[in-house]
Amino acid sequence: MRCPFCNAEDTSVINSRVSEEGDRVRRRRHCAACGKRFTTYETVELRLPQVVKQNGTRAEFNRNKLHTSFLRALHKRPVPTEHVDAAMDRIVQKLLSSGAREISSRTIGELVMKELYKLDKVAYIRFASVYRSFQDVGDFQDVIKEVQNQH
Repeated sequence: MRCPFCNAEDTSVINSRVSEEGDRVRRRRHCAACGKRFTTYETVELRLPQVVKQNGTRAEFNRNKLHTSFLRALHKRPVPTEHVDAAMDRIVQKLLSSGAREISSRTIGELVMKELYKLDKVAYIRFASVYRSFQDVGDFQDVIKEVQNQH
């Protein structure tokens, strides 16, 4: 680590402390060249992949949009908030562990559908109706048959 005062490379850590939350390390450093002390902070940087939309544009992954998708599908359904949060966490974890730099919005939609299927079949059908752009009652019937056949 370079000294911010004299730009020397010969610095040493004289004290390290983990934050109360456990997600950050504070390091007190000393520069051998100029004798000054300074503090650095070390945190984990997790990068979610960029979302490639159907029209080809790219956007940063937005957890709030994911949450809104779940809330709309689960509107007035008896699903505990903890289950929704856990489903969202599983999706984010899959995205992080994929190591991909980009992911299609379609793939995210499929992950949401899988989680909704486990949480609530009515919410799954609601989401599918918008996600798959149902055109008529037959589309609904097909998905309802799909859900019924899985039981």
